[in-house]
Amino acid sequence: MHIFRSNLLVIAFVSYFGAKLHRPRLIAIGCVIMAAGCYLIALPHFFQGLYKYETSVSHVTNVNSTETCEKAAGSSLWIYVFLGNMLRGIGETPIMPLGVSYLDDFSREENTPFYLACIHTVGILGPMFGFMLGSYLAKVYVDIGSVDLDSVTINYKDSRWVGAWWLGFIVTGTVILLSSIPFWFLPKSLPKQGQEESHSTDFIPSLRRLFKNSIFTMMILTYLVSVNGFIGMITFKPKYMEQVFGQSASKAIFLIGILNLPAVALGIITGGLILKRFKLGVIGAARVSITASVGSLCLLFIQIFIYCDKAEVAGLTVSYQGDSQVSYNQQTLLSQCNMGCSCSVKHWDPVCAYNGVTYASPCLAGCQTFTGIGRDMMFHNCTCARETMTPAINMSVELGQCPRRSNCDHIFKIYMALSALGSFISACGGTPGYIVLSIQKDLKSLALGMQTLIVRTLGGIPPPIYFGALIDRTCLKWGTKQCGGRGACRLYDADKFRMTFLGLITGLYFLSNILWGGLYFKIVKRQKKLALTNQAKENGVEGDSVGNGHAHINIVTEKEDAGNESTI
Repeated sequence: MHIFRSNLLVIAFVSYFGAKLHRPRLIAIGCVIMAAGCYLIALPHFFQGLYKYETSVSHVTNVNSTETCEKAAGSSLWIYVFLGNMLRGIGETPIMPLGVSYLDDFSREENTPFYLACIHTVGILGPMFGFMLGSYLAKVYVDIGSVDLDSVTINYKDSRWVGAWWLGFIVTGTVILLSSIPFWFLPKSLPKQGQEESHSTDFIPSLRRLFKNSIFTMMILTYLVSVNGFIGMITFKPKYMEQVFGQSASKAIFLIGILNLPAVALGIITGGLILKRFKLGVIGAARVSITASVGSLCLLFIQIFIYCDKAEVAGLTVSYQGDSQVSYNQQTLLSQCNMGCSCSVKHWDPVCAYNGVTYASPCLAGCQTFTGIGRDMMFHNCTCARETMTPAINMSVELGQCPRRSNCDHIFKIYMALSALGSFISACGGTPGYIVLSIQKDLKSLALGMQTLIVRTLGGIPPPIYFGALIDRTCLKWGTKQCGGRGACRLYDADKFRMTFLGLITGLYFLSNILWGGLYFKIVKRQKKLALTNQAKENGVEGDSVGNGHAHINIVTEKEDAGNESTI
């Protein structure tokens, strides 16, 4: 979120004034600043202590827990993350507004859609690389190199697991720093045959001219709604896959990177090729965008009905006898089988019994003995497991939640196929969406900057907040922090999570489709007006009115010269 805020502080001015300076070098400077921000964010890992996860099995440590809590409460390490994100946001500012305008200024108009598609397609490689790296690092323990991994009792499938997040910032910072090198050697401008230099205007008058364009304003509103849905989806989709389909966080991130992002890249390049192949104009581009938007909405709606059975957790989703549980009060974690064990209902240290039921902790499973150490620890003579099993069957439990039923894997494959297909169809409308917006050449950078400013302010910051607040209402079991207080949610009501998550996204995308429809009619009306104006100019009869002896036709002239407009 700090990236968005710092980006917003300077994006309007960089977009306007940067277009008049050496744009490639500004982009290079931005990359260097972003790399510095990445390195700064990784620093807290080297200053803070070892990670202590919530467990009913005591950590082997000589550190006083009171001192640890006091140190955590007074920690100022968040300042490094805050400043790092500020630098990343500031450094990111020039890249898209100045980069796209630089491309559009010096490319042939008929090739612009294809070049834009190439930029966005290659741009997908960044998130794809990030998701793949994140998936790998999510399996690497956060304190690797500092602790004995054999003593860690959780694995990467556990909700308490924290991966080596800091390594990702070091790697990406280095890649960004290296990517800045070519920009230092690009020229300030490139020749473009038959094009004249655009006249510069003042900042405030340029803003007035920009927002008098009703199509630009309508387009911003449409993007704003759709970006709200997209940000909410991409933020919580790994958690959704984890809770509804029982996938680990690392696998969810990996699948998004290996399936959804390539589908998006293919969709973007396909949209650009469609525009180039059929030589579609503004109206044709709008039709492609609307068709893609409606198609992806239909596939998203279908996903609401694709889900697996809930995870069976004794006392939360099922009773200790295996029957469906109606009430989700934490006190139901206690049963006759563990009543004499003096168990805490606050801890989340799940164990899996051979009957496929997960228990919130070994104590709540009624276990009396254990063998092994670390992740190989096994608990035996678990009296609660006996209630749903015959005495002859093993009453031992192992660390971790139980996997979902076997048919869940098949259902999950169907979900991922629909998700990837929806990503492809939605992305097909991405490049045509840029072409729909016609802006005068001297306003292109400012238009892109203002679009980024508004969409990131109201489309990037609020969704994680209100999506998260609504999704948290579906939580069944909250974790406990080391020093007390409520921690992260460990288990959600999968059905409520699914309806809340997909319901919000579907509603936002449905609203964006309605806005797209209104935008399409405005575009058609505008293009007809421009056609009449251009026809009048060609016939040499441009004026306030034209008489033919039978009818009196009024020709309304555009306030802005249509010849000076270009698509972005």
